[in-house]
Amino acid sequence: MTLANQITITRILLIPVFVLFAVYYGRGIETGEPQEWQRWAAILTFLVASASDGIDGWVARNWKQRSRLGAILDPIADKGLLLTAIITLSLCKWTYAFPIWFAVLVIARDAIILVGYAVLFHLDQKLEVRVAFTGKLATAAQMVAIAWIMLQLPDHLISVYVAGFFTLASGAIYVSRGIRQLRHHEQTH
Repeated sequence: MTLANQITITRILLIPVFVLFAVYYGRGIETGEPQEWQRWAAILTFLVASASDGIDGWVARNWKQRSRLGAILDPIADKGLLLTAIITLSLCKWTYAFPIWFAVLVIARDAIILVGYAVLFHLDQKLEVRVAFTGKLATAAQMVAIAWIMLQLPDHLISVYVAGFFTLASGAIYVSRGIRQLRHHEQTH
């Protein structure tokens, strides 16, 4: 168990802590007695968890702690944190929240990508997985939208529409890549 993996596991363990604070803050809004410390605790928990993503990667690279376990846990922790934040901030009754369509879009895109990769891997064990630049933009835009919602900034829908656009665009690019790989597989077999 490397230090990098321990940091990643800590990020995974912070996810339910974030949810707890976010849900209790939302309930406070519903009852008319929101506790601002709960919102700030949710923000701080999310920030620590997000920062740990860069830290575990740096530790793994610079201290030569790359591992198979880390290669599996890191994307799970990343997606788990993002999806949990988006779903939680869609369902909780914060003053500004994500519209449900946004959570459905993000979940659907990730599910389609996951199923597509599983099918391609099943057909051809030499699956080529490359992160698209639009995928990185989608992740960055989702992070900005999450921050915008948690900070309860006005005009939050602007950040949601930008994140939605990049999420949809990256999904389309991943699907087109998958179709190309599938066609290539059919031609070679």
